[in-house]
Amino acid sequence: MTPLNWTPVDTGLPDSLAPRIEPTSLPQTRLLAWSDEAAALIGLDAEDRSNASLLDTLAGNAVPPGARPTATAYGGHQFGQWAGRLGDGRALTLGRLDGPQGSWDVQLKGAGPTPYSRGGDGRAVLRSSIREYLCSEAMHALGIPTTRALAIVGSPQSVRRETMETTAVVTRLAPSFTRFGHFEWLSHLDDIEGLRGLAVHVIAKHFPDLVGNTTGWLTEVVQRTARLMAQWQSVGFCHGVMNTDNFSILGLTLDYGPYGFIDGFNANHICNHTDQGGRYAYARQPQVGQWNCAQLLNACLPLLDTNSEAAVEKGTAILDAYGQAYAAESVRLWRLKLGLASAHDDDPALVNRWLTFLHRSHADFTLSFRRLATVDSHSEAPDAGRDHHVDPAGYDVWITDYRARLRAEHSDEAARAIAMNAVNPLYVLRNHLAQQVIAQAEAGAPEGIDALRRVLTQPFTEQPGAEVYAAEPPPELRHIEVSCSS
Repeated sequence: MTPLNWTPVDTGLPDSLAPRIEPTSLPQTRLLAWSDEAAALIGLDAEDRSNASLLDTLAGNAVPPGARPTATAYGGHQFGQWAGRLGDGRALTLGRLDGPQGSWDVQLKGAGPTPYSRGGDGRAVLRSSIREYLCSEAMHALGIPTTRALAIVGSPQSVRRETMETTAVVTRLAPSFTRFGHFEWLSHLDDIEGLRGLAVHVIAKHFPDLVGNTTGWLTEVVQRTARLMAQWQSVGFCHGVMNTDNFSILGLTLDYGPYGFIDGFNANHICNHTDQGGRYAYARQPQVGQWNCAQLLNACLPLLDTNSEAAVEKGTAILDAYGQAYAAESVRLWRLKLGLASAHDDDPALVNRWLTFLHRSHADFTLSFRRLATVDSHSEAPDAGRDHHVDPAGYDVWITDYRARLRAEHSDEAARAIAMNAVNPLYVLRNHLAQQVIAQAEAGAPEGIDALRRVLTQPFTEQPGAEVYAAEPPPELRHIEVSCSS
């Protein structure tokens, strides 16, 4: 086994909010999935997956020397309402490991109860563990900032959710799991020194160029969050539980629960069936990201100025950076997806017309963008992509203007196709694909988990024999509902 030098994680929180908690062991554990790409981050290789000692560590059945399992307290706004104290109810940060390109906090999700489990069992079920594992690695391959997932360890031990389900532990990696909610909870406690201490810790560790510049740091966090929202929108990703406690201070995609990639495009798509008001619908995600940043800034006002009015003024100015960062990143990404090499003032209108067409026709989001790479800007013949849309006449109108836009910048057809295929994925983690491998794993055949992961780690490259992974879901699988229960 590759030797691992575990060290305790310095959370930057007061000890009372980051107590040591021992994981609760699981019986008859079995390694169900392993990401070689994530393993390499902490210096492991493919051979390490067969090591029994490491399996015990990843199952929560043994704590290696140097590690210090810790659960942290945080608060948060859930569906727009202050929810009070939350915390790591199903997660234990085991320790920190240095890898070839940096250090990583290693967290076990589903390793047993903590003081923040709120009466729960602290376990994660196999279903949700597979979904988090797959999407973490898929999002990274898409170039979207995210926590990573190393492995899934399963057990026949059962817990009750809507039904009885078997348990699993997913190992997550991140430079830090610090959330907006950590700052909110310290603010709620009126612990200004604790709040300041956490900010100083986070800045020194993860934003070293901004040491002593709280305003600059918060501006960077707001801008990272805005850019992340633009990236989600560009691939049709819906998070489902955009509570402030699920937002990373580093601008990472965090906590994969009832997420979903849109199939037939609907701007009002809701991926979480418990979100009955549609607060976290696809079209609202950018607005929610900004609202969450406002809650972070509210919590951090004492760090901006001792005068409350001056602090609010500074916080408002920082929040203004969100809209600017989102707009710039959004238009940049849509131009790339349309293969536009130059910037024209009417590009946002062209993009909005395309998205409106996709929305009205419920065309497949992922494949509609992918097929645009085959458009011949010099042809007047009907485009082959029109056959995939229920409104071919509407498609023709937009394609005519799109071709004209490409000709105006003297687009190189071959180069444009290569560039577009490098940003428009062919493979995304569609819900029906995740559900298929979940069903297989629950039936005792987990091999499909990593088979699907390997396809998703090359989302832009056409892979022979992987056609089923790129296809639209069959009609009976287009309305899979996902909830927060895990």
